[in-house]
Amino acid sequence: MNARTEKLEAPGPAGRLQVLRDQPEGTPVGVAVIAHPHPLHGGTMDNKVVQTLARAFVQCGWTAVRFNFRGVGTSEGGYDEGRGELQDLLAVLQGFAPTGPLALAGFSFGAFVAAAAVEQLWSARDIRQVVLVGTAASRFTVPALPPESHDRTLVIHGESDETVALQSVFDWARPQSLPVTVVPGVEHFFHGQLPLLKNLVVRHLRTQG
Repeated sequence: MNARTEKLEAPGPAGRLQVLRDQPEGTPVGVAVIAHPHPLHGGTMDNKVVQTLARAFVQCGWTAVRFNFRGVGTSEGGYDEGRGELQDLLAVLQGFAPTGPLALAGFSFGAFVAAAAVEQLWSARDIRQVVLVGTAASRFTVPALPPESHDRTLVIHGESDETVALQSVFDWARPQSLPVTVVPGVEHFFHGQLPLLKNLVVRHLRTQG
């Protein structure tokens, strides 16, 4: 992603996990762990939306950690329908952010996994930020987020998302009274609108401080 991107590895429950880490200027606010789209549909930590999220966090002073789920790239293991992938994310957290302020983010399938991590870790960790993009609510049972997390959470979805219908995200968010930021005319991968996506995330992170 840039000259300061570190190529690293972490021990995972199914074997070695491939990791990329980007550092901000100065002392980091905390560590943001970002999860990628579906492993069986070409999702990797190099996905452009995932890279955009990493850039936004770094710009706002966070260390950004991306990783490949089991069975993707050189990460060992095989696809596990989100169960094992959640354990992969938790292993990366243990390796790169065992303590301190934390942000969790994800795109599509990765947003589903990130939401599951928020649900599991909320009472135990200092989760400062949650960013979910293109949340795969039509394909997976995305857990509800803790009500206390809502002020720190940004949910973004494209109006014209052809992969995850906007209505399914509304159906997930409505019982929680969780706001959804809708970007008009944008499809799942935010083609041509990645700068706008980055600006929305940066604005959220700076507003939340």
